[in-house]
Amino acid sequence: MTPERILAEPPHVLPQQARIDYFDKGFALVESAVPEAWIDRLLAVTGRMVEASRSERESGHVFDIAPEHGPDNPRVRRIKRPDEQHETYWTFVQEVLADIAADLLGPDVVFHHSKLNFKWFEGGDEVKWHQDIQFYPHTNYDHLTIGAYLSDTGPGNGPMSMIPGSHKGPLYDLYSADGNWAGHLRAEDAAGLATGDAETLTCRRGAVTIHNCRTLHYSRPSRTDAGRPLLLNAFAAADARPYTPHPDPSCHTGEVVRGAPARIARHDPRPCPIPPDWSGGYSSIFAAQSGEEAAM
Repeated sequence: MTPERILAEPPHVLPQQARIDYFDKGFALVESAVPEAWIDRLLAVTGRMVEASRSERESGHVFDIAPEHGPDNPRVRRIKRPDEQHETYWTFVQEVLADIAADLLGPDVVFHHSKLNFKWFEGGDEVKWHQDIQFYPHTNYDHLTIGAYLSDTGPGNGPMSMIPGSHKGPLYDLYSADGNWAGHLRAEDAAGLATGDAETLTCRRGAVTIHNCRTLHYSRPSRTDAGRPLLLNAFAAADARPYTPHPDPSCHTGEVVRGAPARIARHDPRPCPIPPDWSGGYSSIFAAQSGEEAAM
């Protein structure tokens, strides 16, 4: 659906200005979008997951862990596929986030993936400039990610920064000069970005950020030891169909969360770079950008 058709329909939950911001800038920030009771439920489950990580020695099917992780100092960088790790995360998708996605994608929405990212003061948690869709190309660009902040996030907590209007610009190559997957823009491309126009999305817990799959974004390193848990869930319009293997599918990938399945795929004429073959698996953007992950 076009932005004009979507904006003409009354929203389920989002303020109309947030919808206008999303289509104009490529992202929106909505304070107090998640009820406090939900934040408490999610934090309780997340705390138990982090406790369970203490016995892990290396990244695996559930956790991506930092090099300094240990039983006395759990440093989880990512909980992978939280939607299948605990029913609370999936219920949150169905009861809270799906309506937000439908306000921007139209009535027919499918779930794509989820992850829960942390940032720790020790370093290695910067996420360099990138766009999302190069990781998982689709037939069109009605694909977005909703980030639910589970704690207050100020300038020192490694908040996300986004460049307004960048979703209307080019898609960049996320391979390094030697041809290996890097998961971020090359230095020469990043140097040409209008980073002075970037908006840093600081917020209180319970806020959500929503960004389009083409939007250029980055998050600076954390300067505190608070962890900054950010629960990310991605959705697509039902007629946006993937044409490369999913990097890290869960049991809910492709599930219709609002409306009905699409009978016809809709094709955007703008091309998209192709990522490596993810059918063998994928660790995390932290591992890829830091060079920990072997080239694929």
